[in-house]
This record gives sequence, structure tokens and C-alpha cells, in this order.
Amino acid sequence: MKMIARVFALMMLLSSVSFANQAAPKERDVQIGISGVFVPGGFDSNSDVYVVVNGIFQNGCYKWKGAEVDNKDDFNHTVKSIATVSEGMCIMVLIPFQKEIRLGKFIPGKHNLRFENGDGTYLEKSVVIE
Repeated sequence: MKMIARVFALMMLLSSVSFANQAAPKERDVQIGISGVFVPGGFDSNSDVYVVVNGIFQNGCYKWKGAEVDNKDDFNHTVKSIATVSEGMCIMVLIPFQKEIRLGKFIPGKHNLRFENGDGTYLEKSVVIE
């Protein structure tokens, strides 16, 4: 009986050492495509402008990281959505997402928003600030 317990303890020790030696999955950031944008109205120059984007992750290895907002000038803004992708085993299902993106305060006037996808396509929306 003691022999079985020792063999079992040795197997557990070896499996935990093997598991500990495995490196954590590598992650990388990628620009992702979005399929829709909702731009609420009623913003003024004191408001913090925001939009809501939605899309579909290709599999379970994707998770939302954030957005990069580039203010080209006072009235033209570019938004890139970024996700983190981990390497390894992933659940192979399409996963919908919906996220709010804060754009900051804008000056009064009509602002053009370009939401760039990773494949060269884009969606354009506008927002009027009073």
C-alpha cells in the first residue's frame, strides 16, 4: 500500500513540475474589424463624446483590449479597435462583442469619425456637437 502511495505522489510531483515548466501562452495585439457603430446624439462642447461599437471575435482566444483614437484635426477622427489574441487551444465559436469607446471632448461642429478595420475597410459616421 505504501508503494502505491509513493508512486502516486511521484506521479503528482512529476506532473506539477511538467505543468510549471510550460510557458504561459503568448499574447499579441491585433486590429480587429467592427460590424456596426452606434453614435448617440445630444452632445455639446462640455460632453465627453462616446460611441458603441460591435462585432464578432473569430474564436475564444480573442479578448477586447481597447481602442486607439487618432485626432487627425479638429473635425476628423480615426478609431482603431484592438483585441489581444492568445496562442494555444481556443474554443472555436464566433463570439459577439459590444464595447463603448470614449472619444473625449470635441469642439462645436460636425465631426467625421472613421472606424478602420484591420483589412483596409472602414465605416464612417458623423456626430454633431452643439
